[in-house]
Amino acid sequence: MERQRTRQVMLALTVAGGLLLTGCGGGDDGGGSSADGAKGGSYGSGFPAPDQPQGEQNSEESRDDYVTPSPDYLSTFALDVDTASYGYARRTLAEGRRPDPSTIRPEEFVNSFRQDYDRPDGNGFTVTVDGARTARDDWSLVRVGLATRSAQDDADDRPPAALTFVIDISGSMSEPGRLDLAQRSLDTMTERLRDDDSVALVTFSDQAETVLPMTRVGDHRDRIHRAIDGLEPTYSTNLGAGVETGYETAVDGLREGATNRVVLISDALANDGETDPDAILDRIDTARREHGITLFGVGVGSDYGDALMERLADKGDGHTVYVSGDDAEKVFCEQLPQNIDLTARDAKAQVAFDPETVASFRLIGYDNRRVADDDFRDDRVDGGEVGPGHTVTALYAVRTRPGADGHLATATVRWQDPKTRAPHEKSAALETFDGSLRDANPRFQVDAVAAYFADALRDGDRHDRLPGRPSMGELADWADRLGDRTEDSAVRQLADTIRRARHLAD
Repeated sequence: MERQRTRQVMLALTVAGGLLLTGCGGGDDGGGSSADGAKGGSYGSGFPAPDQPQGEQNSEESRDDYVTPSPDYLSTFALDVDTASYGYARRTLAEGRRPDPSTIRPEEFVNSFRQDYDRPDGNGFTVTVDGARTARDDWSLVRVGLATRSAQDDADDRPPAALTFVIDISGSMSEPGRLDLAQRSLDTMTERLRDDDSVALVTFSDQAETVLPMTRVGDHRDRIHRAIDGLEPTYSTNLGAGVETGYETAVDGLREGATNRVVLISDALANDGETDPDAILDRIDTARREHGITLFGVGVGSDYGDALMERLADKGDGHTVYVSGDDAEKVFCEQLPQNIDLTARDAKAQVAFDPETVASFRLIGYDNRRVADDDFRDDRVDGGEVGPGHTVTALYAVRTRPGADGHLATATVRWQDPKTRAPHEKSAALETFDGSLRDANPRFQVDAVAAYFADALRDGDRHDRLPGRPSMGELADWADRLGDRTEDSAVRQLADTIRRARHLAD
């Protein structure tokens, strides 16, 4: 069967990039202190780190003070490198529809853009903490940036990959840009995998079937192509059966010393069998935990079960992206399939705000990734799995006390070595500042625009809107200027996407 290789190359990085991909990132100023294997204790100026908002303040004067800080002024969350929310919002707006507010996750908007943080030489993270004042009196945005080593470092020395693709072939996948996109991407990915990598293929509709057991790529590329090209859409969507069979296949083909991963490619419109993500993943908990098999979700289609896919990825120690044919190459930053690796397991961040300088704060997004403050150093509590080339950015809205001066916050990331499970930590502190957001690092400004945009799409009329949020028109103009300044096509596309949303609201 003749394959259209030119088109494949443009779309290939879809799944390939997705599962083996690392995100787009770079570095700014890392630094801070580091403590490997620390168990308990405080850091920085003696403050731990902040998290979950408590109740809203009641006085009229403080209606937009979001939260009363927790007594220990800590904020704790599991790291997340998902970007599906922004990708799906772009697709929806391009089709002339406004995305459902429930699908808007601000951290995924922010993490969709390249950063310029410094990167570490080995596994683990650098930590960057900076801030800038918004247009609202006493309100600032504080940015916590984490970066792993470059995806290009030692790329030839990465461990082999054992990838089990679980592909939705239900009737809804017949829409252009779903199963056909997955097939083209898988075909191209097969050509780019190393000979010592392995691939298995599981399909599901009303039932699940192992189409191809774990097969070493080597001299079997034609066999893999035939299995991919033979996929055809059929009936209903029993996603639970697909995930369960996929993990069984992954365990059967488990390779010691390899990166063992299940890659779910679906529109996640489950309508048959088990549809609850917790119940689905409970069935494969042993494979997930004992064998370290992570789940990567690749979402496709104009109608997309965002909530189900996102929950599956979170519970499956993985992450998710959303792709469409016109932006697959951009989404995956043209990364090659060899970027399959982990640099950190169960990674969590904790930010400690100083009550002497901070009146209140709010973590923007990460609603499903919050972790109890006391669990930060409990290595039995799940965090996020992060690979090379990734950056993770968290923004906080922070109201400083009048005349505040001195230490503002300390951010700490804790992770386990992917091989030894030894715990490590890295910290960086932030002092008070006077600089305006409009004069901040351009990448910081892009983060702010993305967060403000997500905030507007969530609910533009609610009283707890982010402080200093411009109008949609002002956001679009701001993004335009940043696109020119950074010469980044993704930022220019952000400006276009904001304008689409503005026109739909008119």
